[in-house]
Amino acid sequence: MACVSIVLADRYPVFLRGLISVLREQDDFDIVASCCNGTECVRAIRDLSPRIALLDISMPGLSGLQVLATAASEGLRTRVLLLTSSMEAHELATAAARGAYGAVPRDASPETLIGYLRQVAAGRKILPFLSDEEPRHVQGRRTRNGDAQDILSLLTERERQIMQLVSEGLSNKEIGHWLEISDGTIKVHLHNIYQKLSINNRTTLAALAMSRRDESAWLTGSH
Repeated sequence: MACVSIVLADRYPVFLRGLISVLREQDDFDIVASCCNGTECVRAIRDLSPRIALLDISMPGLSGLQVLATAASEGLRTRVLLLTSSMEAHELATAAARGAYGAVPRDASPETLIGYLRQVAAGRKILPFLSDEEPRHVQGRRTRNGDAQDILSLLTERERQIMQLVSEGLSNKEIGHWLEISDGTIKVHLHNIYQKLSINNRTTLAALAMSRRDESAWLTGSH
């Protein structure tokens, strides 16, 4: 089995050592660098081209989001997974828009972390950036591999259209005009979407849609 190269970065040396210890117990990961700040992390990603970078979102120097933005602007192919204690909706949207593969809570179990890393290594994004705290009914709808496609497949074609238009920044009135339905109907659809995806605002919905931009045909029902 080929090892997956990985760069680790966290502002706390003790936590970083814990990550190293957990991953060294696995046969399928090769830690090529470990860093305590964002500047060192960017340098390691540039020089070593790891398959995955597991990054603390709040590192000194450059934050995890800034490292992610740098990697995206330079066309680096490393898949970025963020470590976070909490993530605000706008940070979620920013991370998804910049190509993050997901966000992992810092208090996740070693088994959860390893599972997420293996998903990312296989090219699957962790959507919609769910943690161990996600509702049981949502967990039950995820595929065995943790892919969120089963969750999104609960949406109707109209709901997928609205989700896509929300991600493009359209207001309810603009979406209603585009789809030729009333503003009240849009609100009902959004309520249903939020319920099905276990989210509570359009920012998170937009982040989820943006993170699947490469599957826009699926979102619009033309698959």
